[in-house]
Amino acid sequence: MSERGALLVVDDDQDVRETIRDYFEHCGFDVFVAADGEGMHKVLAIRRVDLVLMDLNLPGTDGLALTRELRAKQDIGIIMLTAAGQVIDRIIGLEMGADDYVAKPFEPRELLARVKSVLRRQGKGAPPLGPPAEPHPEVVKMGGCTLDLAAHHLYDAQGKEISLTSMEFDLLHAFATHPDRVLSRNQLLELAHHREADVFDRSIDIRMARIRRKIEADPEKPQVLKTVRGAGYIFVSERRK
Repeated sequence: MSERGALLVVDDDQDVRETIRDYFEHCGFDVFVAADGEGMHKVLAIRRVDLVLMDLNLPGTDGLALTRELRAKQDIGIIMLTAAGQVIDRIIGLEMGADDYVAKPFEPRELLARVKSVLRRQGKGAPPLGPPAEPHPEVVKMGGCTLDLAAHHLYDAQGKEISLTSMEFDLLHAFATHPDRVLSRNQLLELAHHREADVFDRSIDIRMARIRRKIEADPEKPQVLKTVRGAGYIFVSERRK
């Protein structure tokens, strides 16, 4: 097994599958391929995979349904491969739990950067280089929940783990390490997305809605992660209450 990770490409276009496989194998990844959902399930039944590159327009069960199915059953990275104009599909895919999306046609180097980012947020792959972070608590209270920054886990008031996607954890990490401070969408994308390419701004709002359903007593009237109209979001820590 490669130390860089194992990828599964699910795309009915043979040229796309072979292009991604050749490039990522050259970069040191293990790469498996499938043309549809049936092929995807066969690979996952016998191989450990860290991340799936999922085309949306697949024969049989489409990529959106497969994304929802994977997210419900496995802790696995998912990057959607979409046509350039499929904005609505991107929104739906993110709502179903995909970690990121890349529009076709794409540059292999951009796709590599996205893959590394998702794997890094999952605690897999090589860690990013950079200056040491300022000290911060490893366990942070967020309303009735507890976020363990070291273990990448969120627990409810009874100590039961709450499932998070890697992007959801990164957003919570950004808030936990910047308490009582308004963070704009651009700042959140920079802190949580780790990429330079132009991003889909609405993805922050979609994930915030998902996170609030997990940590707020009343997601419609959030008290932990509040919206600051025209500015962004703020994590209201225990010391402010």
